[in-house]
Amino acid sequence: MQMDIKNGIKCVVWDLDNTIWNGVLSEGDDVALNPRIKEILEQLDQRGILQSIASKNNYDDAMRKLKEFEIDRYFLYPQIHWEPKSKSVGIIQQSINIGMDTLLFIDDQPFELDEVKSVHDSINCVHVDQYTELLSHPSLTPAFITEDSKKRREMYLQDIQRKQEEESFTGTNEEFLKTLDMKFIISEAQEDCLKRAEELTVRTNQLNSTGRIYSYDELNYFRNSHDHKLFVCELTDKYGSYGKIGIALVEITETHWHIKLLIMSCRVISRGVGTVLLTHIMQQAQLANKRLLADFKNTERNKMMYVSYRFSNFKEVSKEEDGFVILENDLTQIQKFPPYINVLVQ
Repeated sequence: MQMDIKNGIKCVVWDLDNTIWNGVLSEGDDVALNPRIKEILEQLDQRGILQSIASKNNYDDAMRKLKEFEIDRYFLYPQIHWEPKSKSVGIIQQSINIGMDTLLFIDDQPFELDEVKSVHDSINCVHVDQYTELLSHPSLTPAFITEDSKKRREMYLQDIQRKQEEESFTGTNEEFLKTLDMKFIISEAQEDCLKRAEELTVRTNQLNSTGRIYSYDELNYFRNSHDHKLFVCELTDKYGSYGKIGIALVEITETHWHIKLLIMSCRVISRGVGTVLLTHIMQQAQLANKRLLADFKNTERNKMMYVSYRFSNFKEVSKEEDGFVILENDLTQIQKFPPYINVLVQ
């Protein structure tokens, strides 16, 4: 039977008993990994698809067994306890900060699948009988596997370290951000950035100004066009790199700059860097003595991007028939870069 999964899965949430392994750990079974599980976990990880656990088990016993099998490293925010699995899935989704419809939950019990689906109707649910088909399913087969993809789990682990330090920090949020030694690097896109740029258009929903998806070839055209600028940005701090976390496509005419697409990864929202790339574009348009316009289209998930535009003093000037709103900034008020970030323009 064909698996009914939406495209764009970002995280697979696994049950343990009779799913990851054969047997029931809490009943004293001598559990063994199910066939091909290690291969599937490794391949999903290499593709940049995150993984977690929602299991009714004793936490210490289950983690000990996962370490014994040498697969514990694959799972972010594992939820191993006796509470409903719908609660576990909700915690995982909020911790990773992705849409519920980008999660795939796998379990051997129809009751558990139904319980999760009854609370989170947009989640994707699959019975464990179909787990060997995961690697061939289009929703789990990204068009490109970038360096950022391969490091995605590592980046989230660094985020966990940051959050732990933040929770124990006693000063203000700005004082904490100063301790991170953040560097925000802006450059015009090179060819080796384009796979990640396409991935950002596909994967980013919240801080995405239009929801448009651009292919590698389209982005390469804009990169080489004299009438466009394609910016990319990367964020680093004392823990490591967040990777390429934002792009902007700007059309250049004789009279104005026009932001056709602006994207920022939701992973960096809490770092206070959401408008840095936008500020840079505003500065450059002002230096060029051009008007600055921007496209926005409501996708029902990108309200935060609209707020960012309005916070940066953009105002609506027209509405198009296709649902696009044209915004304009008179460039009389350009915010400075946050004091806790070192912005480097290359």
